[in-house]
Amino acid sequence: MGESIRFLDEAAVRRFLSLEELIPAVAQGLTALSCGNVVQPVRVVLPVSEHQGFFGLMPAYAGSLGAKLVTFYPNNRGVPTHHALIVLFHPETGAPSAVMDGRLITELRTAAASAAATQALARPDGSILAILGSGVQAGSHLEALRLVRPIGEVRVWSPHTADVFAARHKVTAAPSAEAAVRGADIIVVATSSTTPVLEGRWISAGAHINAVGATRPDWRELDDEVLARSRPFVDSREAGQQESGDVIAAGRIEAEIGEVLGGSAEGRRSADEITLFKSVGVAVEDLVSAELVLRRAVLERGG
Repeated sequence: MGESIRFLDEAAVRRFLSLEELIPAVAQGLTALSCGNVVQPVRVVLPVSEHQGFFGLMPAYAGSLGAKLVTFYPNNRGVPTHHALIVLFHPETGAPSAVMDGRLITELRTAAASAAATQALARPDGSILAILGSGVQAGSHLEALRLVRPIGEVRVWSPHTADVFAARHKVTAAPSAEAAVRGADIIVVATSSTTPVLEGRWISAGAHINAVGATRPDWRELDDEVLARSRPFVDSREAGQQESGDVIAAGRIEAEIGEVLGGSAEGRRSADEITLFKSVGVAVEDLVSAELVLRRAVLERGG
């Protein structure tokens, strides 16, 4: 008889996953990716045109073996825009070992990657955070970035629910995207917009930007001036060049963030330069997150 498959719902994933552990795990995964120690194709995306959605397949092998099945329905209201399942396999035999809900992992590993990039690229004294967007990524980024920088002031803007987000998290709702961004040390762009919401003329010298939306080749969340003024870093060159309209428009990539974390590429060079981490989300992030959940589940249940 084969080993039983563990099933973990979102509540179990939440119990076994913390950003304090996830940030260094994702950083290690991205470093391994940039070192060539991860087998990871660019995600396969199937449009579900009738319902304005997308279905993606994201496999990876990094010592661990698994894949994420993820849906993205940007027009969803009242239910999450992303849903996912992650399946893990024993690499020695190919037998499945676990199936777990991937919605929360997608939410947290994205913020963990931004936090790792912020550690590597943002000024150490960065204390003013601007967030464009007020969905789940806004909340997870707020939590994650507070772990890596001394955040003292937070301004949030979104076209619909900034006031609700600000009240829930006890931060300031800005009247406009420009008002949120002016003077900010760290900027998060986490909206579902397909056209630019961040303008380069608003950004102060020395700022760091984490941009996690617009993950289609014909979508943008950053205007041309942002791209011209900043040094762009990515989670994956291959994925960024194929999936990100902003990376395609920039026409250049400074380095993968894993190269910076691993010491083979230079990060911030001066206090005044503007750095940009453009993330599309890659499978190794999901894989290391799921392995972390599974290890803690096994330990709690005694094998």
